[in-house]
Amino acid sequence: MSTEVAKVNLLEFDRTGLETFFVETLGEKRFRAHQAMKWIYHHHATEFGQMTDFGKVLRSKLEERAEIRPPSVVFEKDAADGVHKWLLGMNGGNAIETVFIPDRGRGTLCVSSQVGCGLNCQFCSTATQGFNRNLSAAEIIGQVWVASRFLGNLPHRQRKLTNVVMMGMG
Repeated sequence: MSTEVAKVNLLEFDRTGLETFFVETLGEKRFRAHQAMKWIYHHHATEFGQMTDFGKVLRSKLEERAEIRPPSVVFEKDAADGVHKWLLGMNGGNAIETVFIPDRGRGTLCVSSQVGCGLNCQFCSTATQGFNRNLSAAEIIGQVWVASRFLGNLPHRQRKLTNVVMMGMG
């Protein structure tokens, strides 16, 4: 019988949830959650070793109990009009689409909220798959994380993310 504790994906938490995890699960001060959020969402850290303002003991506790697991990029494509599409791998071998649409002074990110769709609209190829499941909070936030990391790495931050819209499968 395994004594290994299932690791929680920190992308699953909002600010309050992350604070609770740090205080109640790790026995740390609340401000550590704020530091972790900065590393995850501003620096796009995926390894606790990157979090240099955390001591070895805290990093060890995080390694043991948590992970930062954004969706995997299966495929990505740029269009001539500046639209950028990602096919992202989800838990269970599923894949969803996330799309960034730039416009003058703004950028809209369309994030999927589910795998498949049960509406069966005649114009939509997603309808042929049927409905599979709703995405978890980490899978939805992970799409924004992937796009934010990509857009932040562009020269001179030419594209900015200003709007997020929800869609079914995409």
